[in-house]
Amino acid sequence: MFRPSETPSPSGWRLVVGLGNPGDEYAGTRHNVGFEAIDLLAARRGLRWQVDGPALCALDEAAHYALMKPLTYMNRSGAALRHFARKHPLDGPASIFIVTDDFHLPLGALRVRPDGSTGGHNGLASIEAEVGSKEYPRLRIGVGEPGSDAVDFVLSRFSVADRRVLEECLETASWCAEDWVRGSSLEDLRARYNRRTPQAGS
Repeated sequence: MFRPSETPSPSGWRLVVGLGNPGDEYAGTRHNVGFEAIDLLAARRGLRWQVDGPALCALDEAAHYALMKPLTYMNRSGAALRHFARKHPLDGPASIFIVTDDFHLPLGALRVRPDGSTGGHNGLASIEAEVGSKEYPRLRIGVGEPGSDAVDFVLSRFSVADRRVLEECLETASWCAEDWVRGSSLEDLRARYNRRTPQAGS
């Protein structure tokens, strides 16, 4: 299980985890928007992805934060977090920020929360089991309502029209994650980024 430091340390890392599934067959699916959002952040900051055990990681050594894309498949995302925490000091659940899809939110919606239930999301369930708490910050990206078959829905790709909405949403999500690693409070992030609908004109 993930064990936070006994006391906060200025040397502790801040870790953004984008949830998704590895492999071309899952690229561009609704379940992989967490991967896509932090890909945008890595590209903007000039960070390179490198394989680190069960994950792809991009580290900014100077700013002391890292981005992670687990390669374990969604339902074992916590294993990648455990591996990272063994090598890099993390100051408890508040030092991780999970970026994930949410089919309970409309397409293009964004929701920053300091804690909460898994909502039936296997990736969040794995993270929660590893952290041992529901109290870790996360950014949920709305991918639309699934109808009767949630599994097929989250593994499906977006229509051309929906993709246009998503592109702006992912860009905004990437800025939210960057503001978090820069030290913005969750209250500020919620005020700035939470929304139930896409940005007008997207």
